[in-house]
Order: sequence, then structure tokens, then C-alpha cells
Amino acid sequence: MQSNPSRRDFLKLGGLSAASLAFAPLSSVLSGFDDSNVVRVATTSVSVYRQPSDESLITGTWYRDDLVHVYEEVVAQEPKFNPVWYRVWGGYMHRARLQRVKSILSAPLESIPEGTRRLGEVTIPFTNPWRYTKAYGWEELGFRLYYESVHWIEAVEEGPSPGAWYRIYDDLTGFPYLAPATHLRLIPFEDLEPISPDLPAQDKRLEVNLTTQTLLAYENDRVVFQTNISSGIPYGETDTPRGTFYIDPKTPSKHMGNGNLFADADDYELPGVPWTSFFTEAGHAFHGTYWHDNFGSPMSHGCINMRTNEARWLFRWSRPSYLVASLLDAGKLREVRGRGTTVEIHY
Repeated sequence: MQSNPSRRDFLKLGGLSAASLAFAPLSSVLSGFDDSNVVRVATTSVSVYRQPSDESLITGTWYRDDLVHVYEEVVAQEPKFNPVWYRVWGGYMHRARLQRVKSILSAPLESIPEGTRRLGEVTIPFTNPWRYTKAYGWEELGFRLYYESVHWIEAVEEGPSPGAWYRIYDDLTGFPYLAPATHLRLIPFEDLEPISPDLPAQDKRLEVNLTTQTLLAYENDRVVFQTNISSGIPYGETDTPRGTFYIDPKTPSKHMGNGNLFADADDYELPGVPWTSFFTEAGHAFHGTYWHDNFGSPMSHGCINMRTNEARWLFRWSRPSYLVASLLDAGKLREVRGRGTTVEIHY
């Protein structure tokens, strides 16, 4: 933060620094600290305003991956589609480009059977992946794995520091890398089981209204789920297509971007995009979103951005059904195919 106290002082006051968790033993983490109201800056920078209005005086600035303690959630007049502001040190921040995070460490597995993979969800604000090569030794990669992102774990290994590390398979780069095992929660099999699997496929459908930025899920003619979303930014290549589509394929973890292992924070690299349900061959999909909280306004490159827990519900509810048995065969993990639930997108 540019005004006093300094960012370092603030982090001392708040009691939380994601970087300090990178190699922390499980027994020493955040004893007694309540991190239920912490947000991560998910873009280049976010301003702090004296009042909950972007027309108010700017009192400070926080930068990408800074962690900010929230004292209070305030509903203001603007913007009407997302009027929530957070009261923080020195003023107010709009939540559009902030991600609510926690810091929860997990006991690692001792091993993973050869030929299988498990799904793991990052449960700290961010963790830094590493890779070892004979030519360069241990290298910290340029991108980060963020809270609520989901990754394929294929082995437990030694890493650049003591403790267990998970070897993560990256579906885009084809190169594995390591992350501290305590930073990922193994997703239970029951969290992948299909929802209402006995309902005939033709009795489920999804409707997206681009004008109201809403999504509705129907079983027959009954709405069973409704939420606001962020579709593609209108006009040009980032617009979300309109028409009738079908979900096919689905994958619980997808690296979206250019596949550059050493990309910096400003490059388009989104590893572990969670609960991805494609509906066009061009790559448009429903998926969880860990880089903004501005649902109700177009934000994407054409996909349908959703809150992560809601994207997981849609992933489990929609066809084709994802079978937990596929986790036992590493060759079947990447996607589940088959013409699935109808998707209607319109203005």
C-alpha cells in the first residue's frame, strides 16, 4: 500500500502472508488466526477509496496477489449489478477484482498408486510450483497455482525443501511440476458423483441470458438452479456465441492459456481452471473462476465464468456424467465425452 502503514506492516498486523506458507510445517500454521475475511488482489492493482464509490478520493493501492484483511462488507449504490464493497485499512475496495481466500493446510498422502491420479484443490491463497531438470536443477516456475484451482496429482515426491510434494500433471504443457502437498486438499470421490443421474438426459437443459447475465438449470420445466454469471465481453472474438449447443466434453481441471511454464503474472496462463464443461468445438465452456468476483457483468474471452462452487454443481449435474471410476485409470482422466445437456444461449 502506498500510504502508511506499509504493506509489510499491514501483513504483520493482519497475521497472514501466503508467501510465508510456502514451506511451513503443518503443525505451525496460523494457530488461532481467523482468516475468514481475507481477499487476494486478482489483477494488476486495485485502488482503495475513501468512500465506497469509484468517484471518491483514492487513498492507496494494493497489487497483484497482495492479501488484504476485510473488516466489513458494505452494499453501496453502484455498480447496481455488483454493489458490494469491502471496508479495508484506509478505506474501501470494490470486490470485482478480489478473490476471497482462506489458508487451510492438509495432511499429505504417503503415496498414490502408479497409473492413477487424484484431483487436488489449492486451499491457500496461492502456491508456487517448482520443476527439476538435470540442466538447471530446481527452478521456481513463473506462474502460480491459486486458491480453488483444481489439479491432477499423480505422485508424492521429494521437492526443493523438506516435506512431501505432489507431482502435478499439466494437461496443456505436458510437463509435470511439483507443489507442496500440504497446500492441496484431495477432493473426495463423493464430491464428483453425478447429481440426479437417473433423470433422462432430455429432461435437463441450461439457459443463459446474456442481457441479464443469468443462468438457469431446468429439470423438465422446473428451475432447480439459478445464478448470475459473466459471459464474454461483447463484440469481436471475445463475444459468447448465441444459439443451441450441447455440453461435450467435460474435465474437472483445465490449463487455459499459452502453456508457457515461465510466464509471468501478466501473461495469459490459467492453470487448473476448475469444473470445465465445454459447449462448443471452439473451446467455449462453463467453468469456475478464481480471477474475479464481478458476476453479473461480461468479463470473459467468450466462456461462461461462474463461481467455483456453482461450476462444480453444474459439472456434476449436467450430462455427460463424470464417472469416479475414471480416476483409477490415468489414461481416461483428461475429459469425458458424449453429447450432453442442451445449452440455450440468447439475449
